[in-house]
Amino acid sequence: MEVAIVSGLSGAGRSTAAKCLEDLGWFVVDNLPPELIATMVDLGARARGGLTRIAVVLDVRSRAFTEDLASVIKDLDADGYRPRVLFLEASDASLIRRFEANRREHPLQGGGRLADGIRAERALLGALRDEADVIIDTSDLSVHQLREQVERGFTVAPRVASLTVLSFGYKYGLPLDADLVIDMRFLPNPFWIPELRDQTGRDEAVSKYVLSQEGAGEFLERYVELFKLISGGYQREGKRYLTLAVGCTGGKHRSVAVSEELGARLAADNLSVQVVHRDLGRE
Repeated sequence: MEVAIVSGLSGAGRSTAAKCLEDLGWFVVDNLPPELIATMVDLGARARGGLTRIAVVLDVRSRAFTEDLASVIKDLDADGYRPRVLFLEASDASLIRRFEANRREHPLQGGGRLADGIRAERALLGALRDEADVIIDTSDLSVHQLREQVERGFTVAPRVASLTVLSFGYKYGLPLDADLVIDMRFLPNPFWIPELRDQTGRDEAVSKYVLSQEGAGEFLERYVELFKLISGGYQREGKRYLTLAVGCTGGKHRSVAVSEELGARLAADNLSVQVVHRDLGRE
């Protein structure tokens, strides 16, 4: 059982860090009272593999924040669950700018100024910051850069991006969730070949016919190279799920054959590929 505690200054990016940990497979609980953390970890340990990573997001809204949390960390450590503490911070100028942009009050502001609330929170969290395993200053970080740093600190193996190659027929409409769309209607349509009409792009005869057409092989080679460039940029920007839609008229022949071929060519160690045929069988 891995245990992580996410804390830090209000406005420094706790929510973004929590969402990132969820994407990494952690079970994330927001603002759980410190005295219940040990109970949550114990329940997770009893799940027999159902829960292997628990992250708790804590802030100054929790009562007896510093005293209870220090005690909980000590107890978890004694029980063999050494929690990793992620602490997020930012400069006063950055925090003030973020609070003013969202028109929110600081949770410790009370009747005073925004700067007073930030100052009080820094003092309250000073001891926890000193004990943190990972400290991230988000003053000059974009959301994508913050996610990258969290991933770097909490991922043992490189993350695998997920690609769905989705064939479709234009006569049924474009897929709403497509990130990239390619149109295979520039290739001859097997529909007009009597012996191929009732077959699909999954059948060897249709696949061989489509992929042997002039321009098909060159297109696939160039698009694979282009896609590697594009997907690399997407991953650097924190996008881990891509849908590549491949279309033809009815979604039965050309798009299906090309989707199967692209899926085979794009499969790699850092890319999990699945091929889905949205409109196959609709005719």
